[in-house]
Amino acid sequence: MRTGLLQAVASLVVGVMAVSVQAAEPVKIGAIFSVTGPASYLGAPEARTAEMLVKKINASGGVDGRQIELIIRDSASKPENAVSLAKQLIDEQQVLAIIGPSTSGETMAVKGICQENQTILISCAAAEAITTPVTSYVFKVAPKDSDAARWIFKTMKEKGIAKIGVISSNDGFGMAGKAQVEKIAPEFGITVAISEVYDKQETDLTGVLTKVKGAGVQGVLNWSIVPAQALVAKNMKQIGLDVPLFQSHGFGNIKYAQAGGEAVNGTLLPCGRILVADVLPQDHPQKAVLMAYKSDYEGQFKEDVSTFGGHPYDALLVLSAAIKKAGSAEPAKVRDALENLKGVVGTAGVFNFSGQDHNGLGMDAFEMLTVKDGKFALQQK
Repeated sequence: MRTGLLQAVASLVVGVMAVSVQAAEPVKIGAIFSVTGPASYLGAPEARTAEMLVKKINASGGVDGRQIELIIRDSASKPENAVSLAKQLIDEQQVLAIIGPSTSGETMAVKGICQENQTILISCAAAEAITTPVTSYVFKVAPKDSDAARWIFKTMKEKGIAKIGVISSNDGFGMAGKAQVEKIAPEFGITVAISEVYDKQETDLTGVLTKVKGAGVQGVLNWSIVPAQALVAKNMKQIGLDVPLFQSHGFGNIKYAQAGGEAVNGTLLPCGRILVADVLPQDHPQKAVLMAYKSDYEGQFKEDVSTFGGHPYDALLVLSAAIKKAGSAEPAKVRDALENLKGVVGTAGVFNFSGQDHNGLGMDAFEMLTVKDGKFALQQK
């Protein structure tokens, strides 16, 4: 009997140890960012933010008692690289989820792979096609293109602008935005008199803008995320195209505004509140989250935060909340929990996901901003 009791105790100890070891295993999360290449203005702050937040989460005990193991890969802003990296993260690293990629084109290239392998994808890109129609394992945390377009057209209408020229980059974000702009403009009684596409690596937009000027427009809307967008205001000034300039939410990095110099002053864009967190009222629901991120990031990296860096911050927030809600790191359970998250306050807004909405944000995620002396400010109405 004594021997049997000892064996039972030994088995119990072994079982408890096995459970403890299993519970202590880290949750593997992959990340694909454009740390280098044309979209590095997006990917570099995204990578820094993700590393920073994971360290903070782990230092406070992890998620549901488990540490996060973050595996970051640089796509160099190339969709083909994103595809191979996604396969590697899924097949070799067996990650629970992938955060990113940084751009819409890269995300569209990998979303099918993640869906097929039932690996959660939380994109940091904005194109509406990423989550419309809904795909069960694919989510995104950047606000909708269509909501950004409606903010722009609402503002144009208030200013009496009815005839515009649209220019956009020939990448995933630019082409998706162009489609939304041309589709939505008639809702506001606005005519797109001319719509031109430029190469994402373009270094001079005077030729494109000269065509726009010839169309007799009352305003210009640029839709892109690439460095060339910082040239638009400069080139408009050079050719004497003296009409209001609107940018998409892809302009939400202070480096773009700084690169444009004085010519950028007065540019209007819909964007998240991270860029104006300082001036939000103390009782704003996002104020605490925005200021915490801003303080941590700027204190550590000595550079201004951007809306893009906020996307992986939000992705990690909602993923962590889903793991806690599920009480598990099993992909299917976490996916179900993520789809039903409500009221998660992030940098882009307050997320309310559902089976019909894998973005979780509405038009209230945006504010209309302007550029003033190299800084972003709330538009004065």
